[in-house]
Amino acid sequence: MKRTFILILLCSNSALNAQLNTALNSVFEDNNLMGMSVVTVCGGQVQHVFHAGKKDNTRNLLVDDSTMYRIASISKMVTATGIMNLFEDGLFQLDDDINDAMGFAVRNPNYPDVPITFRMVLSHTSSLQDGDGYDDFLSGTYNFQNDVPNFSEYLLTSGDYYETNNWRTEEPGTYFTYSNANYGLVGTLIEKLSGERFDQYMKENVLEPLGIAGSFNITDIENIDNVAAIYRNQGGSWTPQADNYQGQMPSGFDLENYAPGTNGILFGPQGGLRISALDLAKILLVHSNFNPGVLDAATIALMHEPQWTYTGSNGDNYYGLFRSWGLGVHITTNASGGDILFEDDVMFGHPGEAYGLISDMYFGSQNGSGFIFVTNGCFNGYDFGDFSSFYTVEEEVFSAIYTQAVLNCTTTIKENSAIPLLNLFPNPAEDVLFIEYVSRSAPAHITICDARGVICFEQLIDECHPHQINVSNFASGFYSVIITSKLKLENAWFVKH
Repeated sequence: MKRTFILILLCSNSALNAQLNTALNSVFEDNNLMGMSVVTVCGGQVQHVFHAGKKDNTRNLLVDDSTMYRIASISKMVTATGIMNLFEDGLFQLDDDINDAMGFAVRNPNYPDVPITFRMVLSHTSSLQDGDGYDDFLSGTYNFQNDVPNFSEYLLTSGDYYETNNWRTEEPGTYFTYSNANYGLVGTLIEKLSGERFDQYMKENVLEPLGIAGSFNITDIENIDNVAAIYRNQGGSWTPQADNYQGQMPSGFDLENYAPGTNGILFGPQGGLRISALDLAKILLVHSNFNPGVLDAATIALMHEPQWTYTGSNGDNYYGLFRSWGLGVHITTNASGGDILFEDDVMFGHPGEAYGLISDMYFGSQNGSGFIFVTNGCFNGYDFGDFSSFYTVEEEVFSAIYTQAVLNCTTTIKENSAIPLLNLFPNPAEDVLFIEYVSRSAPAHITICDARGVICFEQLIDECHPHQINVSNFASGFYSVIITSKLKLENAWFVKH
């Protein structure tokens, strides 16, 4: 029997929001962070939004809803989402040899007869790793003079950036090694299969359909002041490490002669997505099956199936943090002292770290709760936590979210019916939103709240026939529609473009 979960979320949750704000403010201040964003999600709805600190220390610009972070390795999960769109189009199967797409023989030289498959590359079991040639390959890619180096220059023994330890000694498919090179390869495969540049493909097929303003190409960002600089403490002062644009749009790469399929790592599929925490929540909702339209539910479920699980000797578990992996998705196992976020729930998502930035995007399997956490710098640096392989600051954020948000994320179950009790269209909406409500207990009261729980619209309605709401003056973002009547409460969400 099919069931759906409907969030009981009232706008009058200001007390809970205040408690979470207090807890998160303490984390921010105690850890001396530069800036910080947290978004919590419950049952398919953005539940709470928190920002603190600065996105630009030099110009004293504060973090806000529009702040975009270079989100580091969470980008890999977004990239995996993109290539699975091509999987749904029938352009590859997970166990296909990637040679057919790449156009040359991609093989671990130690195992020349063992195919490298899409499944292996997506799950970090391909035996490709960030060897001694990786940093030079990145430098050659990002600082090219005439032509971008072909990815074959890293993979093949004849390549300019080939080093023996670019490939592991274990047989492909048998050993897990988390690798940025794997996702540079995924980005290149996307270009080979689609015929488009990676950044353009992701924009057209993942980001724009979800109403996301971010991009894998910095020159696509409409307002460069929205991009947060990333900082470390160097010599006792905050020192920018990346994205310190100071209001000046960078010139970007000369892509006039770039051929898609040459080297997708140019666009940072492994870590280069700039996106706001609120927009990143839209990716989270795709993967928690509350935001349809980019991938089918069956494909999402496939991505979340474990492709590799740690047995003690079959992979590098990265200080105990990585113990199970899907297709671009980290799966927690709650191992003691290891991959624990919330002890009573398996979590799906991805962490990120680069240049002083820390990021996390995870959701649970029990009550539809999830969260985004990003900071663009910690003055005191990062120390490992007391009870997990995450950092102390992450443990403190997880604890605050769990006690103040997850435990208050309640759902109620209703039976599916042929006609939805609450239907919103179009979604995303531009100027007009139609609300169709079926109930035996009319009249009912409609309330529309923004992501912070602020009431934007209220009205008494009758049942059944569609109600037209003018949302042209609503700011872009997530909105919750709550219908309350004498006998029940219904809730749904929409995105305003």
